[in-house]
Amino acid sequence: MQVNELKKEFEKFYGDGECHVYFSPGRVNLIGEHTDYNGGFVFPCALSFGTYCILRKTNNDYFQLRSLNQKKSYKLRLDELSKPMEKGNWANYVLGVIAQFAKDELFPDSGADILFWGNVPNGAGLSSSASLEVVTGVAINQEYRFGKDQLSIVKYSQKAEHEFAGVMCGIMDQFASGMGKKDHAIYLNCDKLEYELVPIKLEGVKIVIGNTNSPHSLDESKYNERVAECQAAVKAINPSRKIANLGELCLTEFNSLENTIEDELIRKRARHVVSEIERTQKAVEELKKGNLFEFGQLMNKSHDSLRDDYEVTGRELDCMVNAARKIEGTIGSRMTGGGFGGSTVNLVKDEFVEEFIEKVGKEYTQNTGIVGEFYVAEIGDGGKRIE
Repeated sequence: MQVNELKKEFEKFYGDGECHVYFSPGRVNLIGEHTDYNGGFVFPCALSFGTYCILRKTNNDYFQLRSLNQKKSYKLRLDELSKPMEKGNWANYVLGVIAQFAKDELFPDSGADILFWGNVPNGAGLSSSASLEVVTGVAINQEYRFGKDQLSIVKYSQKAEHEFAGVMCGIMDQFASGMGKKDHAIYLNCDKLEYELVPIKLEGVKIVIGNTNSPHSLDESKYNERVAECQAAVKAINPSRKIANLGELCLTEFNSLENTIEDELIRKRARHVVSEIERTQKAVEELKKGNLFEFGQLMNKSHDSLRDDYEVTGRELDCMVNAARKIEGTIGSRMTGGGFGGSTVNLVKDEFVEEFIEKVGKEYTQNTGIVGEFYVAEIGDGGKRIE
């Protein structure tokens, strides 16, 4: 849907008048999975699709919230904007961000009519929720002249996910949606929030996203369960080596300490995190050197670790990755996002992209009975006003 079409939809609901359009992208993580809430490194990039927000300030004492992707709409008084709704309600991602402004004594002084529309496939593991949070933060911040910087919006968005959606996520998704740059990936230290924008130069290679159409739901217990398991690993290691999170350990250190973790399952979870951080560091080094084959091999190892040690892939993701690796032109293939369904990210040589989509899609459907979807990714900018 084009911006002019969105504005017409806005006018259908709210009438004529000046309005402003904001956009924040979804993201794909090239490597570095389940490391962000462990203080490790990640390497995501913002996508060209995401969530649009059209907003018009009014003189009313209420906000009207609508989404073209959802059935329910809301009319909320200004004093209701910081209160969560029932679990699973889409408006919580919006209200959760507004609540963070309120904690800093920043309150909307008048009403607003707001319409959202997103073209990030829900449940695809491409951060539709983060893009909704960030676009809300960017729009509210600019329209009400609250003066917060973009990093503050990113932090607000993460807290909204924790407090209003009940997902103890790391900061990667919101950071990529807020801080992304066209044709660059973000090499982010999630502990210190230090980052580097790394140019993505993929001569003769495309990033292809494979959506399993087996939706994941991060507010289900499995994600928070993994967070708790990592915290248990830190607790087990602390008598021997004082750490705040697993990201403080290099792989050599972990290998010398892993026997302090008596629970084998907890040990496996920690092994994935520490080895994934090292893989991410190596992958960025190889990419900077132009060594795409080595980068792809590290992507493959990442998926295998997520499958075997972290156990967050599942049948559909594994099936799509296995099919992808059979294609001659596939350089690397792995799950991306939280897991438990969602999408894969693949590096595919240009001349094999059509074959990849056809053959991987066919094999995936034959083995799962589900029709997957494929997108050739374009890397875009982070959240901003576009009109």
